[in-house]
Amino acid sequence: MKSKILSIVIILGLFSLALSACQTQSNGPTTLTIMTHDSFAASDSVIAAFEVANNAKLVFVKSGDAGAALNKAILTKDNPQADVFYGVDNTFLSRAISEGIYQAYASPVLTDIPEQYKLDATNQALPVDYSDVCVVYDKAYFVDHNLPVPQSLDDLTKSAYKNLLVMENPASSSTGLAFLLATIAQYGPDHYLDYWKQLKANGLVVVDGWETAYYTNFSGSSGKGAQPLVISYASDPAAEVINASSPVTDSPISSIIGKNMCFQQIEFVGILKGTEHLVLAQKFVDFMLSQQFQEDMPLQMYVYPVNSRAKLPDSFVKYAQVPEEPATLSPEVITANRDQWINDWTEAILH
Repeated sequence: MKSKILSIVIILGLFSLALSACQTQSNGPTTLTIMTHDSFAASDSVIAAFEVANNAKLVFVKSGDAGAALNKAILTKDNPQADVFYGVDNTFLSRAISEGIYQAYASPVLTDIPEQYKLDATNQALPVDYSDVCVVYDKAYFVDHNLPVPQSLDDLTKSAYKNLLVMENPASSSTGLAFLLATIAQYGPDHYLDYWKQLKANGLVVVDGWETAYYTNFSGSSGKGAQPLVISYASDPAAEVINASSPVTDSPISSIIGKNMCFQQIEFVGILKGTEHLVLAQKFVDFMLSQQFQEDMPLQMYVYPVNSRAKLPDSFVKYAQVPEEPATLSPEVITANRDQWINDWTEAILH
């Protein structure tokens, strides 16, 4: 009798497992939502590799420039709209941490990342990539107008360059904020606004985000914009060559990479508190830090990988520019002063 009961229990158990497996298959892949800035990009094949390996469906929600995306994440932190947030950089990092939007995760892949990029000791935000924000210029404009290319921040205030510079609003754009920090590093917290007032008087153009600045206002990317100078990235010359509609041997744009003309930007990823897919979110963070994803980034987002095992494409190495003396400010100084600097800049330049 006991053996019959045991057999029935085993059969029922096997049936339950089979039913569970069928339900899992019928439910399909788990959807993981990733909030990003507007410039996020990754190869379809790389995304598909993660989805297949983890029975997942990745949904990317582009939410404006990094500053705007962070504002959205903060405003919705009690009812998060995503599981993972990628795109906060070192200029906004402390705000993201202090607002408590992330939950900590010490990815095992962190062992492949140099300490210089690990700015959050609590592992709420993990480094993914870095790049240098610089002044980028349209070569043809300066040749056609027989105008020397500006070589310093001071040069940008000269009348010869009136109305020629477009930048992103530091309050909504990490790119614009990076350039603001470069000027603070150059002129100091007591004198940087004097410099900005000179830029304003010289016809500085301010837009909300990088996409607008680069693709609408800048003459070097679309050929239709009015400004031949834009605050963008030292890797842009490589992007223009690689993405050219017909093969070219030289980039139509270049970066001004003199002392304190650039500011290094490090971007981070973190798991948003409240996710219902914690394990899958952790796997995706591991994936973003992995060699496979890191080697895909340079030709997708034109940024440098932080994983020391990742190799750069030859074309990226050939055309991207690397500043030797970028401006620097410690994360602690940025944390203590960022909001006040942005408020003061806004009052002086936009009002």
